Amino acid sequence: MPKRLLQQRRGKGKSIFLAKGKYDVKYKSIKNNLVKGKIIDILHDNGRTAPVMLIKYENGEKVYLPAIYGMKVGDIVSAGSDAEIKPGNILPLSKIPDGTNINDVELIPGDGGKLIRSAGASAKVIAHEGNNVIIKLPSKAFKVLNKNCRATIGIIGGAGRREKPLLKAGNHHHLSRARGKYWPNVSGVKKNPVEHPFGGKRRRTGRTARSTSRNAPPGRKVGSIASKRTGRKKR
Repeated sequence: MPKRLLQQRRGKGKSIFLAKGKYDVKYKSIKNNLVKGKIIDILHDNGRTAPVMLIKYENGEKVYLPAIYGMKVGDIVSAGSDAEIKPGNILPLSKIPDGTNINDVELIPGDGGKLIRSAGASAKVIAHEGNNVIIKLPSKAFKVLNKNCRATIGIIGGAGRREKPLLKAGNHHHLSRARGKYWPNVSGVKKNPVEHPFGGKRRRTGRTARSTSRNAPPGRKVGSIASKRTGRKKR
């Protein structure tokens, strides 16, 4: 009987594919126009690439957010539409001028922050158009968001994490396990025919098309799914 594919195991939702983040990193509801807080600690989270800073606001509320590059314990930050434009402050996109580096951006106002949350990442505000704001993502793509979505000023810390070598496979295993990634990931063409549709020597000769129907069953839905075209473009 054929073995279950990796994407089938991941889709079932086993515990090996669940990221184990320790802290609930998201914005809280800020009712006032301006609330000041103090960074009381900077923490390490195994499930994230970026360090996490713990902020305590004047109203007693505590928030975990991605740590901003250049900030330290004891620094004062602000949240609200009247906050100053400086690293660590949280403002709506409508109040952030063009060309400013931002991170931890909300997709929908009030969702707590969904975009730009990894180490060393930042987006840039490009333009304001009515009720929308255009930002440029690290992938160079542009995204249009509601002007009331909140974001943090600055660049997320931990950008040099790739400079330290892992040295051995065990370190890579534990790092991937903590972030909900399955490692090592073997390509389909290197497997046996019972383990993957691309497996076996005969599959490597290029005789089998990599395009797959959108309605294919889970065991066959691999490769180029519902592709309009494949291969190089003719000049």
